Amino acid sequence: MKLYAAVMIGGAIGSALRYGLSAWIAETAHSTFPWGTLAVNVIGSLLIGFFTGFAGPDGPLIVSPNVRAFVTIGILGGFTTFSSFSLQTMLLVQDGQWLSAFGNVTSSVVLCLLATGLGILLANALPGRT
Repeated sequence: MKLYAAVMIGGAIGSALRYGLSAWIAETAHSTFPWGTLAVNVIGSLLIGFFTGFAGPDGPLIVSPNVRAFVTIGILGGFTTFSSFSLQTMLLVQDGQWLSAFGNVTSSVVLCLLATGLGILLANALPGRT
């Protein structure tokens, strides 16, 4: 039961952070392109890669399964927005903005994979890592 509570609480935190950051970026960008969702997904990918590298089984920080679930499934799962990404991409397609839809898919996949890899590399480069 503690695991479910950890995931739920983390999800609420991550969702609130996603909403705030995504809305702020969208408001600042003044664009129909979903910059806020893209930024949230890249940042979330970087953070989940870093946390996994830092607090994973071979990392320098040992955390309980509940803490790992709280961060990765809860906070970061609530923070990243693949369902929002999918909907916004389909809305771009429905509006005939094929180039923007393609750009959103391509940049989201490539940048999020690179960010996750970078997060793992950064965690592995910390002092004290063997």
